[in-house]
Amino acid sequence: MSKVVGIDVGGTFTDLMLVDEASGDVRVTKVPTTPENQAFGVIASIEAAKTPFGELASIVHGTTATTNALLERKISKVGVITTKGFRDILELGRRTRPNSYGMTGTFRPLVPRDLRIEVDERMDADGGVVRPLDEAAVAAAARALMAKGCEALVIHFFNSYINPAHERRAAEIARAIWPNPYVTAGSDILPQFREYERGVTAAVNASIRPVLDRYLKRLTGDLASRGYANDLLVMQGNGGTVSSSIVSEAAAHTVLSGPASGAKAAAYTSTAAGFPNVVTYDMGGTSCDVALIRDGVPQVTTEFELEYAMPVHVPMVDIHTIGAGGGSIAFIDDAGILNVGPESAGAKPGPICYGRGGTRPTITDANLVLGRLNAKKLLSVDNPVSVEDVSRTIEREIGAPLGLSAVEAAAAIIRIANDKMAGALRMVSLARGLDPRDFALFAFGGAGPLHASALARELAIPKVLVPVRPGITSALGCIVADVRHDYVRTVNRLVGEVDMDEARRILEEHRAEGRRTIEHEKIPVERIEFIHQADMQFQGQSHVLTVPLDGGSLTRDAIQEAFEAAYWNRFEVRLPEIRAVLVNLRTAVIGKRKGVTLRALVDWKAQAKTLDEAKVDSRRIWFDGGWVETPIYRRDALPAKIRFKGPAIIEQLDTTTVVEPGNTVEMDRDGNLIISVPQHGSDKQG
Repeated sequence: MSKVVGIDVGGTFTDLMLVDEASGDVRVTKVPTTPENQAFGVIASIEAAKTPFGELASIVHGTTATTNALLERKISKVGVITTKGFRDILELGRRTRPNSYGMTGTFRPLVPRDLRIEVDERMDADGGVVRPLDEAAVAAAARALMAKGCEALVIHFFNSYINPAHERRAAEIARAIWPNPYVTAGSDILPQFREYERGVTAAVNASIRPVLDRYLKRLTGDLASRGYANDLLVMQGNGGTVSSSIVSEAAAHTVLSGPASGAKAAAYTSTAAGFPNVVTYDMGGTSCDVALIRDGVPQVTTEFELEYAMPVHVPMVDIHTIGAGGGSIAFIDDAGILNVGPESAGAKPGPICYGRGGTRPTITDANLVLGRLNAKKLLSVDNPVSVEDVSRTIEREIGAPLGLSAVEAAAAIIRIANDKMAGALRMVSLARGLDPRDFALFAFGGAGPLHASALARELAIPKVLVPVRPGITSALGCIVADVRHDYVRTVNRLVGEVDMDEARRILEEHRAEGRRTIEHEKIPVERIEFIHQADMQFQGQSHVLTVPLDGGSLTRDAIQEAFEAAYWNRFEVRLPEIRAVLVNLRTAVIGKRKGVTLRALVDWKAQAKTLDEAKVDSRRIWFDGGWVETPIYRRDALPAKIRFKGPAIIEQLDTTTVVEPGNTVEMDRDGNLIISVPQHGSDKQG
C-alpha cells in the first residue's frame, strides 16, 4: 500500500489530499464540514476520492474538534483536587483584566469553585516534602467530585513540577476509583514552574480529553468498518503528528491542530521553492491564520493563550488568528461604522451566494460583486443566487446606511477586511522587530490568494508565493508533517549554579523518552532528530527568551553565549551586570517521515503551450480606482515557463488568485506561482 491521505477539517470545508507514492498520482477533494460531527465530513471526503479504504497506507488528520470545544465551551465537566490553600489559583491568575481599559468584562473559569477540592500535602520549591499527602482525603475528594457528576479529573499540586511524587500518587489513588481513564496529572502535561499556567493547561487537557477521545473512537470505528486497517495519525499544535491511540492522553497538544498543519505545509513548500523566510497567510471560510517561517522552520511558542485567562502552555506553532474568512459577515454597528467579522456565516447557512439561506453580506459575497469570483464555479452551491440579487442585498444592508452603491459597499467590505488581515501580518512581523520586506508572503486557503497581492502591496512585501493547491494546503501539511513529541523540565537556577551533568542528563532522558514513544507508536520514520532549547531570563525579569542549544556539547559558556546573542538580537541591549537564569530545558524529538514530491501536485499534461491558450474568458474586475477589463486564466493550463503582467484572474478548483495591475507572475519548477509586487517608495526591492 502506497497511498497516503491528509485530511484537514476547516470551519467551512473539509479538505483531502491523497498521494500515491508509487504512481505519483494525486487526488484532491473538498466537501462541506459537518459541525455536528466532524467524522461525517472526514468519511465523505475519503469516499469522494473514490479509493477503497483498505488501500490506504496511512491517514493523517488535522482537526478543530478540541479548539472549537474550548471556544464554544462544549467541554466535559471537570473536577480538581489541589493543595490546601490553592483552590483559587485558576481564578486569581496573573491579575490581568478581560479588557485593557475600564473595569468591564466577564471571566468564567474552566472549573467552577465548587468543583475544586483541597487536600493536605505540600512540597517546597526544592522538591522536599513539607507535609505528607493525605491519601484518604484524595480518595474522599475523588468520590465527592464523582457524585457531583464530573467526567474528568485534574490533580494539581503546588510545586509538583520539581517533585511530582505526591501528584502521581494522588492520580494513582484517583484512577483506582474513577469510572473512566480521564484523570490528568498536571505535571505529566506541563512539568514546568508557574502554578496558574500549569493548572489551566491541565484543566484544558482534562476538559477536552473526553471530547477528543469519543470523536476519535467514532472516527476510527467508522474507518475500520469500511476496511481501513492502519493507525490514524493526528496533527498536533506543534506541527507534528501523533498516533490516535495515545493522543487523547495529552489532548491539549491538539489545540490549533488544523492551523499548524497549514504552517507545516507552508514551510515545506516555500523552502523547496527557495523562500525559507515567509509570512504565512491562510484565509479560509471562517478565519485568517498568520504565522512566521524562519529558515524553513515554523516558529513555535510555549506561551499561547486561546482566549482571556486560558493559557495553554504546551509547544504550539506561533499562530495569530483573527475572524476574517470568506464567510465573515459585514455589518453596520451601533455607531454607524462598517465592520467585518469576527462573526461568520460558517458552512451553514454560509454566504448569500452559496444559496443555503444566508441573508447577511460576507467577504465572499463582496468578492463576487466585484467580479473577482466566477458565480458559475462556486463550490457547494445548493441553490444558485444571481450576482444581481447579492448586489441588491449588499446595497440594502451596507450601502444604503453609508450612502454607497452596491459596488462601493463591496469595495469597502474588502478594504476593511484587508486592513484587519494586514494588522494580523504586522503582529507576527513588525511587532516582533522584523521587517516584512525581508520575507515573502505565502498565501493559501480557499480565499487567501484573492487578497494576497493587496496585502503585499500594503506591507511592502516584495513577493507572493501561491502554492499549487492553495485551498487544500493544510491537507498537504498533514501528509508532510513529521512525528513530533515535546518535553520540558524546569531547572530555574542561575547559569553559574547549574549542575551541568544534571542538565545533560535531563536532555538525554528527553531523547530516550521520545525514542521510546515513537517506537511504541509504530509509525514508519526514516530517522529521528532532536531540537534542544532553553528558556532563559535575566535575574529579576518575568518573561523568558527561548534560545537554541547544542545538545551534543552542552556547556555553561555555550548556554550563556546563546542567551546573550538572543537577547541582543531581540532588544539590542547587553546587560553584563545582571546574571542569567536557566529556567527550562526543552527537547523536541522528531521522527522524520518520508516526504512527497511537490511536482506530483501539478498536472503537467494539462498545460497549454502559450498564455493565450490558457485564457478562458475576460470580464470587468474592480481594482482600487475602478473597473478594469481583465483576462481570466485557467491555473492548470498555464505554461510551465511563463511570465506575464497583471491584471489577471487565475482560476482553479480550490481557489481564485487575483493579480493586481502592475504585478508580474511567473511559475517555478514545482508549479508554484510567484507574484512580484512593485515596491513604490521603498528602499528595498524583492
